[in-house]
Amino acid sequence: MEFAGGGRLEVRITAADVGKRVSVRYVTDSGVAGGRFTDAVGVLTSWESGVLLITRRNGEGVRIAESALVAGKVVPAAPARRRGPSATFPELARATARAWQPVESERLGEWTLRASAGFTRRANSVLPLGDPGLPLDAALDRVREWYAARELPAYVQTATGAEGAQELLGAELERRAWRREVSAEVRIAALAPIGDIDADVSAVRLARSFDEDWLRRYQRFGTPGPEVLKVLGSGPSVWFASVPGTEDIPAAIGRCVVDGRWAGFMAVEVAPAERRRGLATTVMTALARRALDEGASAAWLQVETDNDGARALYEGMGFAVHHHYHHYRWTGA
Repeated sequence: MEFAGGGRLEVRITAADVGKRVSVRYVTDSGVAGGRFTDAVGVLTSWESGVLLITRRNGEGVRIAESALVAGKVVPAAPARRRGPSATFPELARATARAWQPVESERLGEWTLRASAGFTRRANSVLPLGDPGLPLDAALDRVREWYAARELPAYVQTATGAEGAQELLGAELERRAWRREVSAEVRIAALAPIGDIDADVSAVRLARSFDEDWLRRYQRFGTPGPEVLKVLGSGPSVWFASVPGTEDIPAAIGRCVVDGRWAGFMAVEVAPAERRRGLATTVMTALARRALDEGASAAWLQVETDNDGARALYEGMGFAVHHHYHHYRWTGA
């Protein structure tokens, strides 16, 4: 990594660059002769008391002592994607939110407070797209009160790794005793290649609603309450897929929400005994073809960062990471 011409290394960032994307080189293991150099690229989210905090694309925070800096500079936003559809962070954040509509919501400035009796954090967290209309501490006080009144934990959903994302908000939340519990990737792809996969979709049943057997395969809750039915059924144009299995429980299921040019894939589940037979791909192919018929051209999905099997499957289908999102939970007194 070159930071200056002629091989010279210079620190060309200051605390005034907080909020910008930077690239730095710093020394680790200072006790070793000559030290060791390590690089970090991400958003400079704070520079206080001689310590820098850099938030990487995946949300990981790197703390670096100012005295350990060897070089640093402001760098452009992450390079444009080389494959798949183009998408801004706000556009995609709103599309994913419309696929998990809450039972109850309330506006706080440009933030949206969402509650659904605890079913899925995506429908039980604040979506902070813009200005809450209050100083941050006052806004977070209001958030905690709102969720406490519903006997729910207070969550804020933030994003990292895309232009216009919320690295600074995440750092501010951590300073205020909010702790990140779950991180996931939002991946996108062109829709047509998914619909063109050579898969026998004849056994896939598509419907506008789901039944108890579909829910038994989903298995993301105990006894489903009305909030589960409401959230899963929400969205501009919702489709449910199932592949018949044994004892009336589907071998595989999936859900797709078509929303303008976007088709969102979620709830793709396969029975353990039926895995590695291509059923997840088959379900997604069938749903993609239906979404193409409705005029969609781009696809998105969300996958947790520790789900290596699913991430490998989606990578093979052409899905690439657009950004990461994170749920912060209030852990203070």
